[in-house]
Amino acid sequence: MAQLIFTQQLARFLAVPTLETSAGVLRAALEQAFAGQPRLRSYVLDEQGHLRANVVIFIDGQRSRERQLLDDVLRADSKVYILQALSGG
Repeated sequence: MAQLIFTQQLARFLAVPTLETSAGVLRAALEQAFAGQPRLRSYVLDEQGHLRANVVIFIDGQRSRERQLLDDVLRADSKVYILQALSGG
């Protein structure tokens, strides 16, 4: 099963355990995570349901470029890292 891994930047605001999912696309996997932790949605998605500007997702080491549909395909063994991009020096 694919794994969704939320980094420590998000974990300091709320509990975000690693989630295993059989979802075939990124949005469906995220929706499963939001079902278990509804507050997480507002940290990851904006009011239009698009990926927030300060959130980056890597799937199997490749940065997801689709920020609106979130239709990246997940393999059964995919590792998906969701993190908040940090700015500053």
